[in-house]
Amino acid sequence: MGLDPQSRILVTGGAGFIGSSLIHELNNRGIDQIVVADFLGHDEKWRNLVPLAFADYIDAGELLDTLESGRLRKFDCVLHMGACSSTTERDAAYLMRNNYDFTRRLAEWSIGNGARFVYASSAATYGDGNAGMDDNCDLSYLRRLRPLNMYGYSKHMFDLYAARNGLLEQCVGIKYFNVFGPNEQHKGEMRSLVSKAYTQVVNTGVIRLFRSYRDDFRDGEQKRDFIYIKDAVAMTLHLATTDEAVGLFNVGAGRAETWLDLANAIFTAMRREARIEFIDMPEEMRTKYQYLTCANIARLRASGYKDEVTPLASAVSDYVSGYLAR
Repeated sequence: MGLDPQSRILVTGGAGFIGSSLIHELNNRGIDQIVVADFLGHDEKWRNLVPLAFADYIDAGELLDTLESGRLRKFDCVLHMGACSSTTERDAAYLMRNNYDFTRRLAEWSIGNGARFVYASSAATYGDGNAGMDDNCDLSYLRRLRPLNMYGYSKHMFDLYAARNGLLEQCVGIKYFNVFGPNEQHKGEMRSLVSKAYTQVVNTGVIRLFRSYRDDFRDGEQKRDFIYIKDAVAMTLHLATTDEAVGLFNVGAGRAETWLDLANAIFTAMRREARIEFIDMPEEMRTKYQYLTCANIARLRASGYKDEVTPLASAVSDYVSGYLAR
């Protein structure tokens, strides 16, 4: 499906990191018939909405009832980015209500009302990676995945439900890897290392990284697939507008780089001498930590996505000089 200025789009989590970035790009494409749904609490994420053009805002707590009543009319596309994204959240009941049940009801309403449904899953569903990190939609494969934290499991639960009930044949689930970039400041401790380390360097001149607790990874050489928000948005909207694209898709750079690589890129972007210290990882995190993530993006490429992924150093430089330093 194509999106044009007449398209009606619902974006949940629209004040959040990825949601607000999607709306920004939709605005760049001349689209503003957008309804934003979110929970605006006591943090500063409302600021992400200020420069954006959209038609209406609704509290996410009222969204499902309002949709089911018909008061919001139909949408061409639903971009469901709203969720609790804290990997350290321990309230399992809250995560199941917010990340699983809400997504299930919204997916069934969207598909039942002819809207293209695109939702945020997560690379956290892959756990330690022993079963691979392939965006395979087969139920037998998904059942082999073992998320390491409740956040990842709440996302995985919906992937399983969607596969078991045929929803993955009608919608798109996006397994985001380590996304970083503008509009993440409100996330506090959940924001990217680039954002946190920039402040550390300004204040102390040092970046602090977690020690490794595995013999096969030296300190700082734990690896992540880091993807710039501008690439993640381009990939997401490509999938949203490609009718043939259904099922689960990894959104990442397709390469794994170390925390040291990232830290050195930050120092280079800030024109500072590299100073790195290693600190103990909190005890409760040690059994839930992913030492290696790397997206297989073959399915994304096969769907027709041809853009090059921004190199890590270039993405960090753009973020630091164009946003954080301002």
